Amino acid sequence: MPERDDDGQQRATDGVAGLRQLMRTLRDPERGCPWDRSQDFASIVPHTLEEAYEVAHAIESGALGDLPDELGDLLFQIVFYCQLGEESGRFDFDDVVGAITDKLVRRHPHVFATVAVEDADAVARNWEAIKAAERARRGGGATSELDDVPPALPALTRARKIQRRAARVGFDWPSVEGVRAKLDEELAELDAACTAGDAAAAEDEFGDVLFSLVNLARHLDIDAEGALRAATAKFERRFRAVEARLSARGVDMAGLDAAALDREWRAVKAAGKKSGA
Repeated sequence: MPERDDDGQQRATDGVAGLRQLMRTLRDPERGCPWDRSQDFASIVPHTLEEAYEVAHAIESGALGDLPDELGDLLFQIVFYCQLGEESGRFDFDDVVGAITDKLVRRHPHVFATVAVEDADAVARNWEAIKAAERARRGGGATSELDDVPPALPALTRARKIQRRAARVGFDWPSVEGVRAKLDEELAELDAACTAGDAAAAEDEFGDVLFSLVNLARHLDIDAEGALRAATAKFERRFRAVEARLSARGVDMAGLDAAALDREWRAVKAAGKKSGA
């Protein structure tokens, strides 16, 4: 109903205005919070990353009831940056909203203009072409395909983005078989470095192995970052289950040898497969 939509829009407007005023109060030189007053752009970056990961965790774990709270924490980070920008005269919340609104309209000409697209793949190609044109304009001349890939991204995510950018201009393996062979090559080079006892070379080759694994994941349409997070969570579940099994029997894990620990691990793994965990 229109009345409900209007009420919802008004509540959202009032809510954002209230949140912005709350932020101003927290930053007030006389009556604000000492911690909030002491922050700057750089100091709150770790908190922003933490809040973003907590949003991701709520979604991945299916705890959607926690999502409004976690999204609120993330929104507060944006409001915090905007307050810092306003105080320094660089930008404010309205500038941020205006920038993203203009960008979304500009990058969706198939919605807001007359460009015709056939499917989602065409939308993605058009999006990337528009982004490339934007990068070229900002750079004022020739730019690299790898420009604007943030160095602060998680390593696996950044590797995937770098690889996808290179692939757009044809710098890519034509098939997954070539990527798999490259992984074998990198593993052999890692083995050679380890055999030679060259720690620096081993670290370098290990990085190449990881990069090749990300490339393999990309060709298999697997998100390496998500896959590793899932594998880590699975290990955590199984390790905790081993701890619980041993604790129930009054056995100290530290006192078991490798063979005994492996038996416990295999038992937990088998039980998990039967239950689907």
